[in-house]
Amino acid sequence: MAVPSVARAALLVLALAGCATSPTIRSDYDTSANFAAYHSFGFAEKLGTDSAGYASLLTQRLKEAVSREMEARGYAYTEEKPDLLVNFQARLEDKVQVYRAPAAWGPWPRGYYGYRGGFYDPWFGYAGDTQVVNYTEGTLNIDLVDRERRQMVWEGVAVGEVDESEGVPGQAKIDEAVKDIFARYPFRAGSAAAVVPAS
Repeated sequence: MAVPSVARAALLVLALAGCATSPTIRSDYDTSANFAAYHSFGFAEKLGTDSAGYASLLTQRLKEAVSREMEARGYAYTEEKPDLLVNFQARLEDKVQVYRAPAAWGPWPRGYYGYRGGFYDPWFGYAGDTQVVNYTEGTLNIDLVDRERRQMVWEGVAVGEVDESEGVPGQAKIDEAVKDIFARYPFRAGSAAAVVPAS
């Protein structure tokens, strides 16, 4: 069940940056876009993280982190007709994972247990075990949009398991998550040469 709460969504950035297993990060871009024409950036008027109708703390911290990453790549911030508009969205979703070991009994071990090759059998009463794990998955999207064409030209996504007991993320954790995503951004301002492969 998707949970659109801004308060819960803010927690995912903390978990994506600080969880024991690194989040999965991917990116993609429009190969037909002229990235050499982009020199400036601004933020979309209605950001995905402001669904409650006001600028949340999460939005303010994401703006600061994204601005730092864009400026490090040579882009200048402007509110007056920027070449690129930045938008972001955060989502939490409750997940259930079922792990089921296959049954071990039969006239001859096959499939998963074929490695036993009939040489030995498990003890009496042994059976395939089933475990059910409930967890929360967080997704953070960062989009770059060609303002004139009103078309997305790059997307960076981080997906990871979220521990909601960690509390609301501070600026340092958000900076870390955004930095990981922008490590996949392949361009610098005014350049069409991709320096980091999308993946």
